[in-house]
Amino acid sequence: MADIFGFDCYSPREIAERVETVGVGKANLPVRQMVALGVLAGGFIGIGALFATIMLSDSSLGFAIGRGLAGVAFSVGLILVVIAGAELFTGNNLLVMAWVAGRITIGKLLANLVIVYFANFVGAAGLAVLVALSGHAQMGHGAVGRTAVAIAVSKVSLSFGEAFFRGVLCNVLVCLAVWLAMAGRTVTDKVIAIILPVAAFVAAGFEHSVANMYFITLGMLLHGPVDVAGMSRNLVPVTLGNFVGGAVMVGLVYHTIYRRNLNTE
Repeated sequence: MADIFGFDCYSPREIAERVETVGVGKANLPVRQMVALGVLAGGFIGIGALFATIMLSDSSLGFAIGRGLAGVAFSVGLILVVIAGAELFTGNNLLVMAWVAGRITIGKLLANLVIVYFANFVGAAGLAVLVALSGHAQMGHGAVGRTAVAIAVSKVSLSFGEAFFRGVLCNVLVCLAVWLAMAGRTVTDKVIAIILPVAAFVAAGFEHSVANMYFITLGMLLHGPVDVAGMSRNLVPVTLGNFVGGAVMVGLVYHTIYRRNLNTE
């Protein structure tokens, strides 16, 4: 238990231990449960993306205000994942901490990431189908649909390098949001911890692979100039970038700082 700088929260060293322990539990989930929770996470992130799209559809908002509000709206997706419970590929990149500590095998790590990734796709794309069938795109005299298509087109138009580095930056912030949430002791703590890092990555235009599964699928369903090849051109570099940002720049860095020499202390 730690009370640092006057705040009743877990210390960074305690967070590292908790993330590692949670990672062991996630890696050992039964496959059926892992898939179901992965589908839920894809849908949750899609809900956040849907909410953000509505904010971006209001042309009366200034550039910074619109993107900032979209970021706050999108944070509902990660809040649902963390509080309601679900398995999200980007957050699960932190399982690397359990692997480098020798508490799970590389096979367990990769199996979790691969299964959760494709389950996330089912959830995100499935929500996009429901949204397209619901007529949601007609809101705001069609502004929501036009914005959804524009978002999809902008994503498939990125170069490999742009998509990769935006993916890196995105998952640094997403995994830091998860890290901060692990410091909290109450639901309120966790919600507040998540909002600003997530809002920052959305406002800055960084790339989240699972959100893009929703955005690009919806763009295709709304008959925008995007296709499966364009989706692949986006998801491959963004996914790689997300892994580097989350697993390497957050997970491995914090492992090195707080857990690497644990047995020699």
